[in-house]
Amino acid sequence: MAELLKRGFDVYDTMVDDQGIDCIIRIPKDDGSARYLDIQIKARSKNVNPKNAGFFGPMKIDVRDNYWFIFYSEWIGKYWIMSSSEVIERGNMNKSGVTAGKYKVKTTNYSTVRDEVTPRPIFSEYENNFKRLWDA
Repeated sequence: MAELLKRGFDVYDTMVDDQGIDCIIRIPKDDGSARYLDIQIKARSKNVNPKNAGFFGPMKIDVRDNYWFIFYSEWIGKYWIMSSSEVIERGNMNKSGVTAGKYKVKTTNYSTVRDEVTPRPIFSEYENNFKRLWDA
């Protein structure tokens, strides 16, 4: 949420996270009205195995036009900003087991040869692209 504030967003913290909403941001419009976006924040610390530096899931996702995800990997200091429909489109759905029907997203690759975490090119359009929220 601090990153959103730093980037000029009006951020409203939720009391509970029972609908997958960590905060709400207000986007002012030229006509004086505003648009509100529900934001789910997912973060991976540097304490995780580097193979999982950009692994997020399993997540239950209800597609709504105002529901957005911000993924953050401390390993490489990058954010990925995606709408709920994009997470479903680019992520993978678990087909069986306890997490059947839930989605997972992997935004980074890990090279054992170079011992290096790198962003996956398939997600480059979302990388550090906070402008997408202003334009939503």
